[in-house]
Amino acid sequence: MRKLTIVFHHAGGGHQSAAEALKHTLARHEHPWEVTLLDIQELLDPLDLIRRATGLRIQDAYNLILRKGWTRFTPQLLVVLQGTIRAYHSPIVKALRAYWAQHPADLVLSAIPHFNREIANSLRTDDKKTPFVTLITDLADYPPHFWIERESEYIIVGTDRARQQALTIGHPADHIFQTSGMILKPRFYQKTTVDREAERKRLVLEPNCPTGIVLFGGHGSQVMVDIAKKLNDGNSGVQLILICGHNQKLADELKKLPTRKPIAVVGFAQNVEYYMALADFFIGKPGPGSISEALQFHLPVIVECNSKTLPQERYNAEWVTENGYGIVVPSFKQIAPAVQSLLQSATYTEFRRKAHEYSNRALFEVPAILEQCAERAATPSQSPLAV
Repeated sequence: MRKLTIVFHHAGGGHQSAAEALKHTLARHEHPWEVTLLDIQELLDPLDLIRRATGLRIQDAYNLILRKGWTRFTPQLLVVLQGTIRAYHSPIVKALRAYWAQHPADLVLSAIPHFNREIANSLRTDDKKTPFVTLITDLADYPPHFWIERESEYIIVGTDRARQQALTIGHPADHIFQTSGMILKPRFYQKTTVDREAERKRLVLEPNCPTGIVLFGGHGSQVMVDIAKKLNDGNSGVQLILICGHNQKLADELKKLPTRKPIAVVGFAQNVEYYMALADFFIGKPGPGSISEALQFHLPVIVECNSKTLPQERYNAEWVTENGYGIVVPSFKQIAPAVQSLLQSATYTEFRRKAHEYSNRALFEVPAILEQCAERAATPSQSPLAV
Protein backbone atom coordinates (compact mmCIF):
# COMPACT_ATOMS: atom_id res chain seq x y z
CA MET A 1 0.00 0.00 0.00
CA ARG A 2 1.39 3.42 -0.99
CA LYS A 3 2.03 5.93 1.76
CA LEU A 4 0.75 9.49 1.34
CA THR A 5 1.39 12.39 3.71
CA ILE A 6 -0.96 15.38 3.46
CA VAL A 7 0.41 18.61 4.93
CA PHE A 8 -2.20 20.95 6.43
CA HIS A 9 -2.72 23.54 9.14
CA HIS A 10 -5.66 25.09 10.98
CA ALA A 11 -5.46 28.65 9.59
CA GLY A 12 -8.95 28.99 8.16
CA GLY A 13 -11.00 25.83 7.78
CA GLY A 14 -10.52 24.82 4.17
CA HIS A 15 -7.05 23.28 4.44
CA GLN A 16 -7.92 20.82 7.20
CA SER A 17 -11.30 20.10 5.62
CA ALA A 18 -9.71 19.20 2.28
CA ALA A 19 -7.08 17.03 3.96
CA GLU A 20 -9.62 15.10 6.01
CA ALA A 21 -11.98 14.67 3.04
CA LEU A 22 -9.16 13.25 0.94
CA LYS A 23 -8.02 10.92 3.71
CA HIS A 24 -11.57 9.58 4.05
CA THR A 25 -11.94 9.05 0.30
CA LEU A 26 -8.49 7.58 -0.33
CA ALA A 27 -9.01 4.98 2.40
CA ARG A 28 -12.02 3.71 0.44
CA HIS A 29 -10.50 4.04 -3.01
CA GLU A 30 -10.11 1.13 -5.40
CA HIS A 31 -6.35 1.38 -4.78
CA PRO A 32 -6.30 2.60 -1.15
CA TRP A 33 -3.49 4.71 0.25
CA GLU A 34 -2.12 4.76 3.78
CA VAL A 35 -2.69 8.43 4.59
CA THR A 36 -1.01 10.47 7.32
CA LEU A 37 -2.01 14.05 8.11
CA LEU A 38 0.87 16.34 9.10
CA ASP A 39 -0.04 19.56 10.93
CA ILE A 40 2.89 21.75 9.91
CA GLN A 41 2.20 24.21 12.73
CA GLU A 42 2.77 21.45 15.30
CA LEU A 43 6.01 20.45 13.60
CA LEU A 44 7.31 24.01 13.41
CA ASP A 45 6.17 25.24 16.83
CA PRO A 46 9.77 25.50 18.10
CA LEU A 47 10.49 28.00 15.27
CA ASP A 48 7.35 30.11 15.74
CA LEU A 49 8.76 33.47 16.81
CA ILE A 50 5.33 35.12 16.72
CA ARG A 51 4.15 32.61 19.33
CA ARG A 52 7.16 33.29 21.53
CA ALA A 53 6.49 37.02 21.42
CA THR A 54 2.70 37.05 21.72
CA GLY A 55 1.61 33.62 22.95
CA LEU A 56 -0.30 33.14 19.68
CA ARG A 57 0.57 30.74 16.90
CA ILE A 58 0.56 32.15 13.38
CA GLN A 59 -2.62 30.20 12.61
CA ASP A 60 -4.26 31.44 15.82
CA ALA A 61 -3.42 35.03 14.92
CA TYR A 62 -4.92 34.50 11.47
CA ASN A 63 -8.11 32.98 12.88
CA LEU A 64 -8.39 35.82 15.43
CA ILE A 65 -8.25 38.32 12.57
CA LEU A 66 -11.08 36.45 10.84
CA ARG A 67 -13.23 36.36 13.99
CA LYS A 68 -12.71 40.03 14.78
CA GLY A 69 -13.17 41.20 11.21
CA TRP A 70 -9.71 42.80 11.11
CA THR A 71 -9.19 41.47 7.57
CA ARG A 72 -8.14 44.90 6.24
CA PHE A 73 -4.74 44.18 7.78
CA THR A 74 -4.29 40.78 6.12
CA PRO A 75 -1.93 42.00 3.35
CA GLN A 76 0.44 43.33 6.00
CA LEU A 77 0.22 40.07 7.94
CA LEU A 78 1.05 38.13 4.78
CA VAL A 79 4.19 40.22 4.24
CA VAL A 80 5.34 39.49 7.80
CA LEU A 81 4.47 35.81 7.53
CA GLN A 82 6.18 35.30 4.18
CA GLY A 83 9.24 37.25 5.31
CA THR A 84 9.51 35.10 8.43
CA ILE A 85 9.22 31.89 6.39
CA ARG A 86 11.95 33.08 3.99
CA ALA A 87 14.22 34.06 6.88
CA TYR A 88 13.80 30.63 8.49
CA HIS A 89 13.92 28.65 5.24
CA SER A 90 16.87 26.47 6.28
CA PRO A 91 15.57 25.56 9.78
CA ILE A 92 12.15 24.77 8.31
CA VAL A 93 13.68 22.50 5.66
CA LYS A 94 15.82 20.82 8.34
CA ALA A 95 12.76 20.17 10.54
CA LEU A 96 10.83 18.73 7.62
CA ARG A 97 13.73 16.47 6.57
CA ALA A 98 13.97 15.14 10.10
CA TYR A 99 10.26 14.31 9.95
CA TRP A 100 10.57 12.55 6.58
CA ALA A 101 13.47 10.50 7.94
CA GLN A 102 11.20 9.22 10.72
CA HIS A 103 8.02 9.06 8.62
CA PRO A 104 8.90 8.29 4.98
CA ALA A 105 6.19 8.64 2.33
CA ASP A 106 5.82 7.59 -1.28
CA LEU A 107 4.19 10.92 -2.11
CA VAL A 108 3.61 14.18 -0.25
CA LEU A 109 0.61 16.44 -0.87
CA SER A 110 0.48 20.01 0.41
CA ALA A 111 -2.96 21.51 1.05
CA ILE A 112 -1.46 24.76 2.38
CA PRO A 113 0.10 27.92 0.94
CA HIS A 114 3.32 29.74 1.95
CA PHE A 115 5.44 26.68 2.84
CA ASN A 116 5.56 24.90 -0.51
CA ARG A 117 9.09 25.99 -1.42
CA GLU A 118 10.32 24.62 1.90
CA ILE A 119 8.36 21.38 1.56
CA ALA A 120 9.64 20.84 -1.98
CA ASN A 121 13.26 21.41 -0.98
CA SER A 122 12.96 19.15 2.06
CA LEU A 123 11.91 16.25 -0.19
CA ARG A 124 14.99 16.52 -2.42
CA THR A 125 18.19 15.06 -1.00
CA ASP A 126 21.34 13.68 -2.59
CA ASP A 127 20.05 10.12 -2.55
CA LYS A 128 16.28 10.52 -2.85
CA LYS A 129 13.51 12.65 -4.36
CA THR A 130 10.01 12.08 -3.03
CA PRO A 131 7.30 13.28 -5.46
CA PHE A 132 5.53 16.42 -4.26
CA VAL A 133 2.04 17.65 -5.19
CA THR A 134 0.52 21.03 -4.33
CA LEU A 135 -3.28 21.07 -4.05
CA ILE A 136 -4.59 24.63 -4.29
CA THR A 137 -7.68 25.01 -2.10
CA ASP A 138 -8.36 28.53 -3.40
CA LEU A 139 -9.92 29.30 -6.77
CA ALA A 140 -6.70 31.04 -7.79
CA ASP A 141 -3.23 31.81 -6.49
CA TYR A 142 -2.27 35.13 -4.90
CA PRO A 143 1.33 35.50 -6.09
CA PRO A 144 4.13 35.77 -5.32
CA HIS A 145 5.03 32.99 -2.87
CA PHE A 146 1.49 32.11 -1.86
CA TRP A 147 0.56 28.76 -3.43
CA ILE A 148 2.61 28.13 -6.56
CA GLU A 149 6.40 28.08 -6.32
CA ARG A 150 8.93 27.31 -9.05
CA GLU A 151 10.06 24.41 -6.87
CA SER A 152 6.59 22.86 -6.94
CA GLU A 153 6.56 19.58 -8.86
CA TYR A 154 2.93 18.69 -9.59
CA ILE A 155 0.08 21.15 -9.10
CA ILE A 156 -3.65 20.48 -8.77
CA VAL A 157 -5.91 23.45 -9.55
CA GLY A 158 -9.66 23.96 -9.63
CA THR A 159 -10.01 26.78 -12.18
CA ASP A 160 -8.62 27.96 -15.51
CA ARG A 161 -7.18 31.05 -13.78
CA ALA A 162 -5.05 28.95 -11.43
CA ARG A 163 -3.90 26.75 -14.32
CA GLN A 164 -2.81 29.82 -16.30
CA GLN A 165 -0.94 31.13 -13.26
CA ALA A 166 1.03 27.88 -13.01
CA LEU A 167 1.82 27.98 -16.73
CA THR A 168 2.97 31.60 -16.45
CA ILE A 169 5.44 30.71 -13.70
CA GLY A 170 6.89 28.11 -16.04
CA HIS A 171 5.40 24.79 -15.00
CA PRO A 172 4.95 22.22 -17.79
CA ALA A 173 1.34 21.72 -18.83
CA ASP A 174 1.55 17.97 -18.15
CA HIS A 175 2.48 18.65 -14.52
CA ILE A 176 -0.66 20.75 -13.93
CA PHE A 177 -3.91 18.91 -13.27
CA GLN A 178 -7.25 20.72 -13.33
CA THR A 179 -10.22 19.38 -11.38
CA SER A 180 -13.84 20.44 -11.74
CA GLY A 181 -13.80 22.55 -8.57
CA MET A 182 -12.77 22.74 -4.93
CA ILE A 183 -12.61 19.65 -2.72
CA LEU A 184 -15.69 19.48 -0.49
CA LYS A 185 -16.58 17.22 2.41
CA PRO A 186 -17.89 13.83 1.22
CA ARG A 187 -21.47 14.49 2.31
CA PHE A 188 -21.71 17.48 -0.07
CA TYR A 189 -21.43 15.03 -2.96
CA GLN A 190 -24.30 12.92 -1.69
CA LYS A 191 -27.88 13.56 -2.69
CA THR A 192 -29.55 15.42 0.17
CA THR A 193 -33.28 14.80 -0.02
CA VAL A 194 -35.46 16.71 2.42
CA ASP A 195 -39.11 17.68 2.64
CA ARG A 196 -38.41 21.40 2.43
CA GLU A 197 -41.85 22.54 3.55
CA ALA A 198 -41.95 20.18 6.51
CA GLU A 199 -38.38 20.92 7.60
CA ARG A 200 -38.85 24.65 7.29
CA LYS A 201 -41.92 24.37 9.53
CA ARG A 202 -39.86 22.36 12.02
CA LEU A 203 -37.44 25.28 12.19
CA VAL A 204 -40.40 27.65 12.72
CA LEU A 205 -39.96 29.10 9.24
CA GLU A 206 -42.67 29.74 6.67
CA PRO A 207 -42.87 26.77 4.29
CA ASN A 208 -43.07 28.77 1.03
CA CYS A 209 -41.18 31.97 1.81
CA PRO A 210 -37.93 32.78 -0.11
CA THR A 211 -35.16 31.60 2.21
CA GLY A 212 -31.55 32.71 2.41
CA ILE A 213 -28.78 30.90 4.24
CA VAL A 214 -26.23 33.25 5.85
CA LEU A 215 -22.85 31.71 6.59
CA PHE A 216 -19.52 33.28 7.61
CA GLY A 217 -17.29 30.40 8.63
CA GLY A 218 -16.91 28.51 11.87
CA HIS A 219 -17.12 31.59 14.10
CA GLY A 220 -19.74 33.62 12.26
CA SER A 221 -19.42 37.38 11.85
CA GLN A 222 -20.99 40.43 13.45
CA VAL A 223 -22.01 41.54 9.95
CA MET A 224 -24.71 38.85 10.11
CA VAL A 225 -26.62 41.09 12.54
CA ASP A 226 -26.40 43.99 10.10
CA ILE A 227 -27.58 41.77 7.24
CA ALA A 228 -30.60 40.57 9.21
CA LYS A 229 -31.50 44.12 10.27
CA LYS A 230 -31.17 45.61 6.79
CA LEU A 231 -33.26 42.87 5.18
CA ASN A 232 -35.90 43.38 7.85
CA ASP A 233 -35.86 47.18 7.60
CA GLY A 234 -36.01 46.94 3.81
CA ASN A 235 -39.10 44.76 4.07
CA SER A 236 -37.40 42.27 1.75
CA GLY A 237 -39.97 39.54 2.34
CA VAL A 238 -37.30 36.86 2.88
CA GLN A 239 -36.60 34.64 5.85
CA LEU A 240 -33.11 33.61 6.93
CA ILE A 241 -31.19 30.64 8.26
CA LEU A 242 -28.23 32.15 10.11
CA ILE A 243 -25.39 29.77 11.01
CA CYS A 244 -23.23 31.25 13.76
CA GLY A 245 -20.71 28.47 14.31
CA HIS A 246 -19.01 28.58 17.70
CA ASN A 247 -20.06 32.21 18.31
CA GLN A 248 -22.70 31.86 21.01
CA LYS A 249 -22.73 35.60 21.73
CA LEU A 250 -23.65 36.27 18.10
CA ALA A 251 -26.37 33.61 18.17
CA ASP A 252 -27.90 35.14 21.30
CA GLU A 253 -27.90 38.61 19.73
CA LEU A 254 -29.57 37.35 16.56
CA LYS A 255 -32.26 35.50 18.48
CA LYS A 256 -33.29 38.75 20.15
CA LEU A 257 -33.81 40.64 16.89
CA PRO A 258 -37.41 41.64 16.13
CA THR A 259 -38.10 40.66 12.51
CA ARG A 260 -41.12 40.73 10.21
CA LYS A 261 -40.22 37.34 8.76
CA PRO A 262 -39.01 34.42 10.86
CA ILE A 263 -35.33 33.60 11.21
CA ALA A 264 -33.69 30.35 12.28
CA VAL A 265 -30.52 30.86 14.29
CA VAL A 266 -28.19 27.88 14.31
CA GLY A 267 -24.98 27.39 16.28
CA PHE A 268 -22.12 25.17 15.16
CA ALA A 269 -23.54 22.75 12.58
CA GLN A 270 -21.93 19.54 11.38
CA ASN A 271 -24.74 19.19 8.83
CA VAL A 272 -24.50 22.46 6.89
CA GLU A 273 -25.66 20.55 3.82
CA TYR A 274 -29.05 20.00 5.49
CA TYR A 275 -29.57 23.75 5.88
CA MET A 276 -28.29 24.39 2.35
CA ALA A 277 -31.00 22.03 1.08
CA LEU A 278 -33.65 24.21 2.76
CA ALA A 279 -32.41 27.48 1.25
CA ASP A 280 -33.04 29.31 -2.03
CA PHE A 281 -29.91 31.48 -2.05
CA PHE A 282 -26.67 32.05 -0.13
CA ILE A 283 -25.24 35.15 1.59
CA GLY A 284 -21.67 35.14 2.88
CA LYS A 285 -18.04 36.04 2.38
CA PRO A 286 -16.40 34.98 -0.89
CA GLY A 287 -14.58 31.99 0.55
CA PRO A 288 -13.83 29.23 -1.98
CA GLY A 289 -15.36 26.55 0.25
CA SER A 290 -18.61 28.30 1.12
CA ILE A 291 -19.23 29.43 -2.47
CA SER A 292 -18.54 25.92 -3.75
CA GLU A 293 -20.81 24.35 -1.12
CA ALA A 294 -23.65 26.71 -2.07
CA LEU A 295 -23.22 25.97 -5.77
CA GLN A 296 -23.23 22.25 -5.02
CA PHE A 297 -26.83 22.83 -3.91
CA HIS A 298 -27.50 25.06 -6.94
CA LEU A 299 -27.87 28.16 -4.77
CA PRO A 300 -27.21 31.58 -6.33
CA VAL A 301 -24.84 33.56 -4.10
CA ILE A 302 -24.51 37.10 -2.81
CA VAL A 303 -21.00 37.93 -1.64
CA GLU A 304 -19.13 41.09 -0.68
CA CYS A 305 -15.81 42.28 -2.10
CA ASN A 306 -13.93 45.38 -0.92
CA SER A 307 -10.68 46.41 0.79
CA LYS A 308 -11.54 44.25 3.82
CA THR A 309 -11.91 41.10 1.73
CA LEU A 310 -9.03 38.67 2.19
CA PRO A 311 -6.68 39.33 -0.74
CA GLN A 312 -6.58 35.66 -1.72
CA GLU A 313 -10.39 35.63 -1.91
CA ARG A 314 -10.89 38.69 -4.11
CA TYR A 315 -10.66 36.70 -7.33
CA ASN A 316 -13.49 34.50 -6.04
CA ALA A 317 -15.85 37.45 -6.36
CA GLU A 318 -14.68 37.98 -9.97
CA TRP A 319 -15.27 34.28 -10.61
CA VAL A 320 -18.84 34.53 -9.31
CA THR A 321 -19.55 37.43 -11.67
CA GLU A 322 -17.75 35.88 -14.66
CA ASN A 323 -19.72 32.65 -14.37
CA GLY A 324 -23.09 34.24 -13.57
CA TYR A 325 -23.45 32.52 -10.20
CA GLY A 326 -24.80 35.50 -8.32
CA ILE A 327 -24.28 39.09 -7.21
CA VAL A 328 -21.19 40.78 -5.77
CA VAL A 329 -21.80 43.85 -3.61
CA PRO A 330 -19.14 46.36 -2.50
CA SER A 331 -20.70 46.32 0.95
CA PHE A 332 -23.37 44.34 2.75
CA LYS A 333 -24.93 47.71 3.50
CA GLN A 334 -26.49 47.15 0.07
CA ILE A 335 -27.81 43.68 0.88
CA ALA A 336 -31.50 44.63 0.71
CA PRO A 337 -31.46 45.89 -2.91
CA ALA A 338 -29.13 43.01 -3.85
CA VAL A 339 -31.62 40.44 -2.55
CA GLN A 340 -34.47 42.27 -4.26
CA SER A 341 -32.52 42.16 -7.53
CA LEU A 342 -31.56 38.50 -7.10
CA LEU A 343 -35.17 37.44 -6.54
CA GLN A 344 -36.49 39.15 -9.67
CA SER A 345 -38.05 36.23 -11.51
CA ALA A 346 -35.96 36.34 -14.70
CA THR A 347 -32.75 37.14 -12.80
CA TYR A 348 -33.20 34.36 -10.26
CA THR A 349 -34.09 31.85 -12.97
CA GLU A 350 -30.88 32.64 -14.86
CA PHE A 351 -28.68 32.50 -11.74
CA ARG A 352 -30.31 29.23 -10.76
CA ARG A 353 -29.72 27.81 -14.24
CA LYS A 354 -26.04 28.71 -14.08
CA ALA A 355 -25.73 27.19 -10.61
CA HIS A 356 -27.35 23.98 -11.88
CA GLU A 357 -24.69 23.78 -14.60
CA TYR A 358 -21.94 23.77 -11.99
CA SER A 359 -20.70 20.21 -11.56
CA ASN A 360 -17.95 19.58 -9.02
CA ARG A 361 -16.45 16.08 -8.62
CA ALA A 362 -13.03 17.19 -7.37
CA LEU A 363 -12.94 14.88 -4.35
CA PHE A 364 -13.21 11.86 -6.64
CA GLU A 365 -10.88 13.25 -9.32
CA VAL A 366 -7.87 13.87 -7.06
CA PRO A 367 -7.19 10.19 -6.18
CA ALA A 368 -6.70 9.37 -9.87
CA ILE A 369 -4.38 12.37 -10.22
CA LEU A 370 -2.29 11.20 -7.24
CA GLU A 371 -2.01 7.74 -8.78
CA GLN A 372 -0.77 9.34 -11.99
CA CYS A 373 1.80 11.47 -10.15
CA ALA A 374 3.11 8.45 -8.25
CA GLU A 375 3.38 6.42 -11.45
CA ARG A 376 5.17 9.22 -13.29
CA ALA A 377 7.65 9.60 -10.44
CA ALA A 378 8.42 5.90 -10.67
CA THR A 379 9.18 6.18 -14.40
CA PRO A 380 12.81 7.23 -15.03
CA SER A 381 12.01 8.56 -18.50
CA GLN A 382 10.05 11.50 -17.09
CA SER A 383 11.82 14.78 -17.83
CA PRO A 384 12.62 16.95 -14.80
CA LEU A 385 10.84 20.22 -14.10
CA ALA A 386 12.55 23.46 -14.99
CA VAL A 387 12.88 25.30 -11.68
